[in-house]
Amino acid sequence: MADCEMIAKCIFFNDKMANMPAMAEMMKKKYCRGDNTKCARYLVCKKLGREKVPADLSPAQTDRAQTIMA
Repeated sequence: MADCEMIAKCIFFNDKMANMPAMAEMMKKKYCRGDNTKCARYLVCKKLGREKVPADLSPAQTDRAQTIMA
């Protein structure tokens, strides 16, 4: 599967994780370079639009994403 189309502009990785490159790469491998549907940010973005994705939403917070989308 190709990289997520949001990866270049993802606020979480480009702003929140900028000072933790090793951790960011590990998370990108899991959430951005494979099955994007496991990423909470991707799910909210696809359903509600990029502007509705909270800046502090972690890719792992799928429960929070479900609440946001409900």
